[in-house]
Amino acid sequence: MTALRPAEPLLAPSLLSADFARLGEALTLLEEAGGCVAHVDVMDGRFVPNLTIGMPVVESLRKATSLPLDCHLMIVEPHRYAEAFVAAGANWVSVHQEADPHLHRTLAAIRAAGAKVGVVLNPGTPVETLVDLVGDFDFVLLMSVNPGFGGQAFIPRVLDKIRRLDALRTERQQPFFIEVDGGVGPDNAQALVAAGADVLVAGNAVFKAADPKAAVRDLCARMKAGRG
Repeated sequence: MTALRPAEPLLAPSLLSADFARLGEALTLLEEAGGCVAHVDVMDGRFVPNLTIGMPVVESLRKATSLPLDCHLMIVEPHRYAEAFVAAGANWVSVHQEADPHLHRTLAAIRAAGAKVGVVLNPGTPVETLVDLVGDFDFVLLMSVNPGFGGQAFIPRVLDKIRRLDALRTERQQPFFIEVDGGVGPDNAQALVAAGADVLVAGNAVFKAADPKAAVRDLCARMKAGRG
């Protein structure tokens, strides 16, 4: 099977932390910084206690950038909308294990639509819930905060979940990649990659920094050191 893990770890700055009136400028910043994909948090106010953006904004983002769009669907009934996000321009689409009782079918539909497909696990959901789906997804997104709002503190025990997930892909010889979202910053980026993460989502650590481009470069350097 073709390796899905990126040759170098990738940073996925979350547009949730950017100025929504200047998203085009945020995308340009990420393009100029390099080594990034754009993380798009889609929240419905039901699965998580927040409302963010939907398909029309994803369509506009797609027109504004050539960066991969990583759409994280924090919504109920993701099977109803996932393919539409691919049509809107998403390159990666991830859905929560906790939100979809027919996850296998939804994953297959997203893959058939042409996007990389991921499963998201909340902090309290064990990685062992995925053992019967290995091979049906391209990546796993581990939440290292409870989803819904940016700026939360990292939950340290997620490091152990990364290691267990890394062991699972080695055991099954399946090259899915591991993404981590929540509380990511310069203090833990290297350790997360060393544990097995391939893609890190960072919001405030990038867009609230005094120099966002320098913050991207610093995080990418720390992540590369984690691959060691």
